[in-house]
Amino acid sequence: MSNSKAQILKAVAASKPALVALPEIDLNEVISYDDLVQQFRTVLESIGGSVVMLENISQLDEEIAAEKSAGNFVINLLDANAGEQAIPSTPAELSKLSKLYMNGGVPVAENGSIWVDDQLMKVRLLPFICEQLVIVVKKENIVATMHHAYARLGKIDTGFGVFIAGPSKTADIEQSLVIGAHGAKGLCVYIV
Repeated sequence: MSNSKAQILKAVAASKPALVALPEIDLNEVISYDDLVQQFRTVLESIGGSVVMLENISQLDEEIAAEKSAGNFVINLLDANAGEQAIPSTPAELSKLSKLYMNGGVPVAENGSIWVDDQLMKVRLLPFICEQLVIVVKKENIVATMHHAYARLGKIDTGFGVFIAGPSKTADIEQSLVIGAHGAKGLCVYIV
C-alpha cells in the first residue's frame, strides 16, 4: 500500500465519530393503518406498481407456463426446486430476462416496499435486470412501517438485501418522471 494511501486510511480511522445508540422506538406510537393490505396496495399503485390478490400461489403456474410457451425468457424462483434451475451468470445473458418470479420477504404498507435478500433472489442482479418483476408475498407478512419491518427482520444475516418499491424510475431529466429507466420496467405484487 502506498504511503499516502496508508496515511489517508489512518486519518479516516482516527476521525471516526463515537458510536451513538439507536433511539428506542415505541411501535405502538408510530403510524398504524386500519387495513394494511389496502394501504400497501394504494401506495404501491401510486408509485407505478400493481397488486393482484391470489387465493393460492399455484394460480401462477398457468401464467408462468404461458410466458414460457410464448418464448419469453422467464426465471421462476417461487417453488422449492427453484434453486436447482440453471441461471445465466453473465449480464449479457441476463439482459434478455423478460420476467422474474420471486418470493418477497416483509412488505411495508407505509411505502409499498418489499424486503428481498440473497436467499430470495439467488443472484443479486435478477430483480434489477429483468423487464418485469413479479414478487409474491404473504398477506400476513405485511407490516405498517419501516420500524415494524426492521423489528420483524431482526438481525439481518445476509450478504445483500434491499427494499424494492415499485418499478424503477427517475425524474432527474427535466423533472419528467420516467418509469423503467434503470431497472425493472414493471412490478406486479401478488398477495397470497
